[in-house]
Parts: sequence; structure tokens; C-alpha cells
Amino acid sequence: MKILRLLSRITVGILFMFSGTVKAIDPLGSAYKFNDYFQAFHLEFLKPFSLGLAILLFTAEFISGFSVLSGYRQKTGIWGVMILMLIFTPLTLILAITNPVTDCGCFGDAIHLTNWQTFGKNIVLMAMAVILFTGRGRVRQISNANREWFLILIVTLLFIVFSLLNIRYLQLFDFLPYKTGTNIPASMVIPEGKAPDEYLTTFIYEKDGIEKEFTLENYPADDSSWKFVDQKSRLIKKGYLPPIHDFSITAPDGQDISNNLLSYPGYTLIMISRKLKEAAPQQLGKGFELGVHCMTAGIGFYILTASGSSELSQYNNGFNLFTGDETTLKTIIRSNPGYILLKNGTIMGKWSPATLPPKVQFNNGMTDKQVERMNNKSLVLVIYSLLFSAIVFALLISSPYVRNKGGNEIGYL
Repeated sequence: MKILRLLSRITVGILFMFSGTVKAIDPLGSAYKFNDYFQAFHLEFLKPFSLGLAILLFTAEFISGFSVLSGYRQKTGIWGVMILMLIFTPLTLILAITNPVTDCGCFGDAIHLTNWQTFGKNIVLMAMAVILFTGRGRVRQISNANREWFLILIVTLLFIVFSLLNIRYLQLFDFLPYKTGTNIPASMVIPEGKAPDEYLTTFIYEKDGIEKEFTLENYPADDSSWKFVDQKSRLIKKGYLPPIHDFSITAPDGQDISNNLLSYPGYTLIMISRKLKEAAPQQLGKGFELGVHCMTAGIGFYILTASGSSELSQYNNGFNLFTGDETTLKTIIRSNPGYILLKNGTIMGKWSPATLPPKVQFNNGMTDKQVERMNNKSLVLVIYSLLFSAIVFALLISSPYVRNKGGNEIGYL
């Protein structure tokens, strides 16, 4: 039983820390997933709190895992794990049965699981959580209580700051399909030998007040006495879905100009704002100034948004304004506004307002090598991430649980 408790502690601790970390790398992605849940369960009034709730959740996950693994305030950590599992195990069962949200987001965008896979994973974790919970009476304090609480508080604050830096400077690791270096047209192609989704299409016709359903093979095409009512398509076989399958840019006249933009051989800078009214006016002004500079320097500049026509009219100031799907824009880049640099359909660079290079660096003579240097990750985020990782690692290896000196029956590393 001691070995089982040891394995449970290690597994639960590592998985909870990993789950919390990948969500903290993309806090806005976690917030969007909360919005999906609120939409599915008709809790739209909670959407304004989605980011705060997302940070609260993945911080609780990380700290609970850290506590269980390190031994600092381990009883509290076990309680945290148990409460989270009691909430999410039945929730994932409901999701698996009803399927209102196809991906639970338990590992952010780093690892995608189906709802049934997630439920199976949670059953295993719940069993381990029960083992830890029933053995919590054997847990012994490994240090002064105030010191342990102080360490937990410090790690919590550092972790929250880490998540906020990932919002400001874009994700430390980009798990999304529109990462730098991605060729968008190539990522939209279904490889040879891979089958697309298969749908069964049926047609509903009415005659003498009676409705009847037909397939493509037997619908009454030549019988004018039948009146068309509706058409339905049902997925009968899931096929290969390319990484990018929803990229579309629409001009004000309704024309899809995606191919024109993706095939342009030169540099094109696109300022993306999912909703212009939600972006800070100061940041939009900075983007407009950059746009004027780019057009003067011979670089294409476009504004891509999901804002409605009435809102677009307020920004009709000589720029090329195009529209796209809001979900797609949020997937391309998390910040609002955000910037991507395209060349031959390849994403050469991505920037948030905080990481955007000086406008003088955008010029007609810039090379791919220069763009690569312009696209380096924020030094602030990288250094902070390394320091935070070093602190957590140092606390773990210095714990008596890890050094096998804690005398705790639950086990050591």
C-alpha cells in the first residue's frame, strides 16, 4: 500500500503541475474554453469573469500538485486535489454523454483528448486521489507551518505572474496551428491517402401536407408535386481534419481574398483585432501609425477583425479593412491587437503590442534573417520562466520528501 501511495503522489503531483503549467502558458485560451462551457450550459452571464476563473483554476491545479509532490502543506494539497476531482469527474462524464464541448481543455492546447478519454483519465486520477485522501492522516508536517505557508504563497504569486507575462508577451510555447514558421496553405491541405469527413445528406420534401425524407439517390427531382422543405447533413464518418481548416479573409464587398493574400511573395503585415472596440485605443493608435509607415515603406498592411460593419465605419481611415471569423482570429494570435507578418503564406513573425519591434525595422529591404531576429521571444518572459522553473525545482529537490528524510509513510521520491 505504501508503494501505491507513493506512485499516486508522484503521478497526481506531476500531472496537476503539468496541467496547470500548460494552461498558464496560454491563459486566454483557458478563458476561451471557459466561455465555451458557459455557452454550452447557458451561463453567459459568467463570461466577463472567464479569465479570472481560468487563472484561479490552473493556479489551484499547479499549487495542489506542487504541494502533493513536494510535501509542503501536503494535507491542504490533497484536499485541493480531491475537491478538483470531485468537481471535474462528474462534469467530464456529462460532457462525454452530451458532447456540448468537443475538447475539455484539461491540458490546454498542448494535448487534445476526447471527452471519453478525459473521463477515463479522471477516473484513474480520482482513484489515486482517494488513495491519497484516505492516507492523509499519515501525513506529517515536514517544516515549520508558517515557513511552509510562506513558500506556498511565494510559489503561488510567482506562478500567477508567469501566467500574466504570457498574456503580455504572447505564449512562451505556441501550441496553436498558427505558430511562427507555419505555412498556412500547406497546413490546410488534406494529405494523400487521408479521407475527409463523410456526411449523409438528406432532403425533406412535402406533398399533400405530408413531409418525407429522401437521399440524394431517390429525391423527387422530376416530380413537381413535391415541394422542397429542408436539407440536413449528418456526420457518419470522421475523417482527417487538417491543422488549419477555417482560415478565411473577406473583403468589404464580400469577396474571399485569402488566396490573394497567401500567395503574395513579399512581406505583408496584418494587424489583427478580434473586436476593435475591445482593444485599447492607445494600442490601436500605435498600430495605425505602424500601418502608415509600412505603406510608405512599401510593405503591405491590412487590418483583420471580426467587428461588425457599423463598428468598421468608425475606423475607415484609408486602411485595408478585412473581416474574419472571431474564433479563427483568436486562434491566430491571442493579443488584441496582435500582429503577424506573412510572406508567401508563411507566418514569419508574431507580436503583441508589448513585443512589437520599432516601426523603423519594417522596411522594404528587410531580410528573412532580420525578421527572425525581430521575432525572438521576449527576454523578460524567457528569463522569468527560467528563474521560476529554477525556484520550483530547487524547492522540490530540497524537500525532505525528495531527499528521503521526511519520515512520511506516504513515501518519497
